Amino acid sequence: MTLEEIRGQDTVPESTARMQGAGKALHELLLSAQRQGCLTAGVYESAKVLNVDPDNVTFCVLAADAEDEGDIALQIHFTLIQAFCCENDIDIVRVGDVQRLAAIVGAGDEAAAPGDLHCILISNPNEDAWKDPALEKLSVFCEESRRVNDWVPSITLPE
Repeated sequence: MTLEEIRGQDTVPESTARMQGAGKALHELLLSAQRQGCLTAGVYESAKVLNVDPDNVTFCVLAADAEDEGDIALQIHFTLIQAFCCENDIDIVRVGDVQRLAAIVGAGDEAAAPGDLHCILISNPNEDAWKDPALEKLSVFCEESRRVNDWVPSITLPE
């Protein structure tokens, strides 16, 4: 039996509950950030924000459906954004359901839904530290993932 098999057997129930908690926290964080006006959507828009004010960015979400996995240009952008976020201590996660993300961020309103949701940044609304319980949960989730060398953990959003 390999170490991965042993570790996988011990952590399956724990990791499922941990993943569900992270998905729920991400859902809450996206809604809260949108209400506060501190959500930036789009690969190019996010790159601009990261270039101008990386210290103000607190969280990054990269989203791609199965068909996006073959998009080489998008994968190159993801690699660069991941590297930048890691270099600047910005927590980052991946989501595999762009449609679900659009439903959360758009809140059912097609006019309000941003077009490109492949990258979403959450920023501080002002200089004061933004204390959101969902952001704290996700920070802990990302830190725990990094301890097991999962630098960009994947999260499943709740239905």
